[in-house]
Amino acid sequence: MLSKMTVGERLFQLVLVAFISLMCAAMMYPFIHVLALSLSSYEESLRPGIHLYPRGWSLDAYKRTFASGDIFIAMGNSVFRTVVGTALSIFAMALGAYPLSKKYLPHRAFYTTFIVFTMFFSGGLIPSYLLIKALGLMDSRWVLIIPTLFSTFTMFIMRNFFMSIPAELEESARMDGANDVRILLTIIMPLSKPILATVALWTAVAHWNAWFDALLYISDHYKMVLQLYLRKLIIENQEQAMQTIMLQTTGDSRPTPETIKAAVLMIATVPIVIVYPFLQKYFVKGIMVGSLKG
Repeated sequence: MLSKMTVGERLFQLVLVAFISLMCAAMMYPFIHVLALSLSSYEESLRPGIHLYPRGWSLDAYKRTFASGDIFIAMGNSVFRTVVGTALSIFAMALGAYPLSKKYLPHRAFYTTFIVFTMFFSGGLIPSYLLIKALGLMDSRWVLIIPTLFSTFTMFIMRNFFMSIPAELEESARMDGANDVRILLTIIMPLSKPILATVALWTAVAHWNAWFDALLYISDHYKMVLQLYLRKLIIENQEQAMQTIMLQTTGDSRPTPETIKAAVLMIATVPIVIVYPFLQKYFVKGIMVGSLKG
C-alpha cells in the first residue's frame, strides 16, 4: 500500500500517525500517572514529578481504602444504579422509539415535534427539585433512576435504527398472529443488538459517573454513590474521611492522601473500562446506522 502512495501521501500518513500517537499519549498519561501513584510506596509518592510506573510497589493505599466500609456501600449503590437504571432506560426508550419508527402512526409528526421540544427547553433545577420532593422520591434510590429514565436524543437514535429494519419481517409476524408487543420483544429487540449495546454503554457510563443528583436528593449515608464518595475525598478534601481510612489499620507505611485519592480514582474507573471491550464490536455499527437513517 505504501509503495503505491506519492511522497505527499506518505508524508501526510506520517504526520497523521504522529499526531494520533501524541493524542493517545496525552489521553493515556493521566490514567497511567494515577495508576502508578496508587501503587507507589509512601516515600516515592511524596516525590514530585511525573509517575509513569510505580516506585517501590505498594498496595497499602488499596488496603486502607477497602478497609473502610463506606466504599463498599458506595460501590454497591453505584452498581445498583448502573445496572437497574440502564436496563429500565433501554426498555423505556425502546417503547418510545418503536411506535415513532412507524410512518402509519397517527399524528406521528406532532408527537415527534412535542418530544423534540423537550431537548431544547426544560423546567430547570428548582422546578425539578420541587417536583422530586412532591413525588416523595427524596432520599430514595429510585430518585437516581426514574428522572433519568428517558433520553430524547438517545431515543431518536434507537428510532432511526428501528426504521432500518425491513418492514417485511413485521408483516410476516403479523400474519402469524403476533401483536406489537411480541414483535418488539422477539423480532425488533434481537435484531437491534448494535444500537442496544451502544445505548447501554452510553447510559451505563452516565449512571456510573453521575453524582450531582445524588448530592441534591440523597442525604442518607448508606445510599451514597461511589462518585459522591470520590468527590468527598478529592474535591472537598475532607480530612476526617481521609483520617478514618488511614487509621483503620496500624503500621509505619501509611499511605499519603494523594495515593489514597489515586486508589479510589482507579477503583471508580476500572469497572466501567472493563465493560467497554464487550460492547465495542457493536458500538460503531450502532452509531452509524442509528444516526444516518432519517
